[in-house]
Amino acid sequence: MAAPVIMVHGAFCGDWTFEAFKAPFRAAGHTVFSPALRGHGASDADASVVGVSMLDYAADIAGLCQSQAEPPFLVGHSLGGLVCLLAARRAPVAGVVLLAPSPPWGVAGWSLEEGVTAFGLHLLGPFWSQAVTPDRNLMLRYSLDRLSPGARRPILERLRPESGRALWETLNWWLDPMMTTSLGGQTAAQALVMVGERDVVHPPATARLTAGRIGAELQILPEMSHWLPGEPGWQTVAERALAWIQAQAARPA
Repeated sequence: MAAPVIMVHGAFCGDWTFEAFKAPFRAAGHTVFSPALRGHGASDADASVVGVSMLDYAADIAGLCQSQAEPPFLVGHSLGGLVCLLAARRAPVAGVVLLAPSPPWGVAGWSLEEGVTAFGLHLLGPFWSQAVTPDRNLMLRYSLDRLSPGARRPILERLRPESGRALWETLNWWLDPMMTTSLGGQTAAQALVMVGERDVVHPPATARLTAGRIGAELQILPEMSHWLPGEPGWQTVAERALAWIQAQAARPA
């Protein structure tokens, strides 16, 4: 029987991120979970993410991993990719697929957009103790840039506030004395990093550093941007991820 697959969404998003993306995995016989991170459910109050740490997200996903009959594969997008890496240090997993992942502690971003985003948070004041409202203009420009207006609208309508603390731990890691997102070296699980050639949120240069930090395979996807689970061409992303998972499952124990 195929191992379970747990898909973890990124910042400001929810379980709906993988509505279409998970279909090929289910068709291949995998049980697929795509939980909303803590405070990201459609009925959750905006303030429910206040004070939530990346370690809280990781603990929740690790708990879901531990509840499975066998180690699952993790698939994470953007900030959800970093959550997967942190969870994989806390629970047995069969492998990790990272789609345009946020880099871990010690990996500096390479794009102007990454630097501007990290600095821009400080303009909000003590943002680490807030629920940060999604910036829809930034989403349109950098994340949903390859989607049609009709495809963008339902995504923008479902965006959720994000934990300022989690954003601070991820984007301003050099100011975090607790080294919250540190991985302490290479992950024990096999990993695949996939990134769009045109991604400016977490560009190929950053993804290459992340892959090197964890000893992962790196695949750069031509013409793709940041919204890998749902922009045009997502089917190819899913096929590549599924093929990698199947290859890992077929390896001798």
